[in-house]
Amino acid sequence: MTPGAAEPFIRVAGLRKAYRKRDQDFLAIQDANFEIAAGELVSLVGPSGCGKTTLLKILAGLQDYDSGHVQIGSPAHPFDPSRDIGMVFQQPLLLKWRSVLLNVLLPAEILGLPIRESRERARELLAMVGLAGSEDKYPYELSGGMQQRAAIARALIHDPKLILMDEPFGALDALTREKMNLELLSIWKRSGKTIVFVTHGIAEAVFLGTRVLVLTAGPARMADNITIELPTPRILDVKTTEAFGDYSRRIYHLLGLG
Repeated sequence: MTPGAAEPFIRVAGLRKAYRKRDQDFLAIQDANFEIAAGELVSLVGPSGCGKTTLLKILAGLQDYDSGHVQIGSPAHPFDPSRDIGMVFQQPLLLKWRSVLLNVLLPAEILGLPIRESRERARELLAMVGLAGSEDKYPYELSGGMQQRAAIARALIHDPKLILMDEPFGALDALTREKMNLELLSIWKRSGKTIVFVTHGIAEAVFLGTRVLVLTAGPARMADNITIELPTPRILDVKTTEAFGDYSRRIYHLLGLG
């Protein structure tokens, strides 16, 4: 956050998390500190096993922590994890016996939202993610990229304040992944949501993020918090620019890869 900026939407300070394994403590996160403003798309990058998913689970309220401070929202605008978070995982996790439309509607049903309005919103979201006309199809009739689009629509159906994405494109082929990166930026701009995007792909982190939080190998420590100043709207050609290469090399060096 810059001086004079609005109150951060997410504030993490001195966060520590250890797991007990075979009578020993395994330190997953050590002294993590960062802030995220409302409406940012922040990439969280680091090597496999460095604690990225653990950190995401803590933000989601699915995992406790040992010490430190995590605040989402504010007393004036309280945050309810059960209502205000949408999750997208590496696998789409669509229910194979439900149509695309009914898969998207699932969180609305669980939360008891008005079904008529939710159906209308589901159709609007499916159109936004490029799946208009696929409402009555079943997951097996969709490609991997289309299934992930449906999963993103499902994460948005209840109008959450925060979207948490755990390597959502990691299982896709390279070309589909590039296309989904572009789709995500478009969805983010149109929805205005705050997104935390976990990846171990350095180029993906730089391309997507307004900022990149770099975590070292476990236990996760904050190696850097990099503001990405690249032209918007971003197109794939930006990856050929000197600035993009500079950001990528900086992260490679932080991770001991360059």
